[in-house]
Amino acid sequence: MLRGENIEFSYDNKEFIKNLNIHIPKGKITTILGPNGSGKSTLLSMLCTFNKPKSGQIYIENTLINNLKCKEIAKKISTVYQHNSTPEDITVENLIGYGRIPHKSYFQKNNKDDENIINWAMEATGLKELKNKYVMNLSGGERQRVFIALALAQKPKILFLDEPTTYLDIFHQIEVLELVKKLNSKYNITVVMVLHDINQAIKYSNKVVVMKNGCIMEQGEPNEVITEQLLK
Repeated sequence: MLRGENIEFSYDNKEFIKNLNIHIPKGKITTILGPNGSGKSTLLSMLCTFNKPKSGQIYIENTLINNLKCKEIAKKISTVYQHNSTPEDITVENLIGYGRIPHKSYFQKNNKDDENIINWAMEATGLKELKNKYVMNLSGGERQRVFIALALAQKPKILFLDEPTTYLDIFHQIEVLELVKKLNSKYNITVVMVLHDINQAIKYSNKVVVMKNGCIMEQGEPNEVITEQLLK
């Protein structure tokens, strides 16, 4: 589905990712784990094309991602970042509607198909009853679901989530992860996310990628990769 070959990334002469190879399987949930500063979010930022590797190549469906235009990429992948902001006066439904931009020309209004997809994104994330609420007035867990719905409105094949449970209490952490699990199983959306909690990664992932100092230490099924020796 998605793979990176010999990718490296550096900034201000500091190397963050070192000659890394990774494969993201189609229709699965892949979680990137590791301590702070290990390169988790940097790796995710390259896979979702926010940052460009210093060297190496990234492919999506066997197509070199550099050969795709921005709109083509946005129809294949969408990302929920760790920090998100919105205008004060935007409603849930209107914000989610921005997810349709990659599928339209400039200034083109939403058509019936767009409206159906926006409604689907709200239904899939349990937001129909909140569609007329201002995003700024929602709880942290509700806002996170809104940003996931915004990403879903792009109709991506791959959904990236950078630490989606950060700043949430345990109840809303589980709520978000259960939603991610449902989106994967019900709609066959490939998911790549960064998490800190090992137990959550074991429960909600088909594959884990463990990083340290910009390198992948282990990758594979959670019960095979996360061992007592690894945790030492």
